[in-house]
Amino acid sequence: MKKPNVLFIFTDDQRFDTISALGNPEIDTPNLDRLVKQGTTFTHAHIMGGTSAAVCMPSRAMLHTGRTLFSLHGSGETIPVAHKMMGGVLQEQGYDCFGTGKWHNGRESFARSFNCGAEIFFGGMDDHWNVPAYDFDPSGSYESRFPVIEDPKSDNAVTWRHCDHIHLGRHSSELFSDAVIRFLAGRNADKPFFAYVSYMAPHDPRTMPERFLKMYDPEKQELPGNFLGGHPFDNGSLQIRDECLARFPRDPGEVRRHIAEYYAMITHLDFEVGRVLEELERQGLSKETIVVFAGDNGLALGQHGLMGKQNLYDHSVRVPLIFAGPGVPKDQKTDAWCYLLDIFPTLCDLTGLPTPETVEGMSLLPAIQEPSTVVRDSLHFAYKGVQRAVRRGRHKLIEYVVSEERTTQLFDLQSDPCETMSLASEPEHAEILESLRRELRRWPTEFGDNQEMGNQFWSAY
Repeated sequence: MKKPNVLFIFTDDQRFDTISALGNPEIDTPNLDRLVKQGTTFTHAHIMGGTSAAVCMPSRAMLHTGRTLFSLHGSGETIPVAHKMMGGVLQEQGYDCFGTGKWHNGRESFARSFNCGAEIFFGGMDDHWNVPAYDFDPSGSYESRFPVIEDPKSDNAVTWRHCDHIHLGRHSSELFSDAVIRFLAGRNADKPFFAYVSYMAPHDPRTMPERFLKMYDPEKQELPGNFLGGHPFDNGSLQIRDECLARFPRDPGEVRRHIAEYYAMITHLDFEVGRVLEELERQGLSKETIVVFAGDNGLALGQHGLMGKQNLYDHSVRVPLIFAGPGVPKDQKTDAWCYLLDIFPTLCDLTGLPTPETVEGMSLLPAIQEPSTVVRDSLHFAYKGVQRAVRRGRHKLIEYVVSEERTTQLFDLQSDPCETMSLASEPEHAEILESLRRELRRWPTEFGDNQEMGNQFWSAY
């Protein structure tokens, strides 16, 4: 019996609450809304955090290996050969594995993951309308350089970029959608496929076709309930690039503009995702293809006075996650806690493949089959050597150590989902605080948080 295909759609900087069908009436996402109806949504999917300001690097490495944050043995910029990768395992089982779009985990690991591909972007961010892309290189070297005319009037008019070509004037979301659509139309029908399309959107610079931008009037955007002019204390990453995208103190009008552009970019992304899903239907593949939709991390955009994702609040560690297709109940939601690294073993179960021993994630299939299933009873998060957090039950603890100064936040997420009222200093919550601190101390032993950055935190904790 032929194994099910897998279409994996991954987005960049898309927060968990940016899909209309999941409770956000301010955004227009008709295609993602349909996907929600067609499958099972995990409303409490998370990343574990990041070991660098480029949070998406370890996030993507965890996704493709099923490994926890500190067992990656680095920032995720490269993936150790000893770690089995999702695409490599599927190839071993007879899958054609196609990759397009953003790959932020090294050229060698891309070669291990895919046996075909197109329009591959190696990097973290770039101009959406002029993406430097590579064709698939079976050798895995990807060493080509492309001449770019920067200024025709200059004696030094030509510079070189490391890529095969640049698509002038074509948006990245359109470019990657076209690539996976071509693959679906020309695939080897005798083999199952794993098609991975990793969009650069809605990562800044937030640009999109004008018609999508016109859908959102900045003056009509609501400010988040936890909007602040600035973060109340130094969290260790207040002066990095992401935080400098808006002036200090945060201006309400400027933040509304950022939100409008963010929503417009997601609506354009939704349109392109719709084109891919339509091609899947046109090819008669919908009933035999598992579709996974997920985001690599969230984004603050004015919440807590922050703009980026270099923090452990829910707006930055919670992400969208949807499964649809054979073996997945339709129009179902589960609030089972999970990480992106749990997707790898889940796909192994859904495709009937053995899960590699190197995978540390937990299969979500039990929660797909019975949404009340508890997959994880606690969640741990980390950011560089300055922040650690844990959630258990309705409470979440975030601890900061910055320049040897320690700050503690304790939130009741049931009564305070926006994380605005810390309970850490209230005597009646002392027992809960100490209990969560004991849970937090599992990081060094259970999750291998013994690297240099982790040692910086724990030595002062």
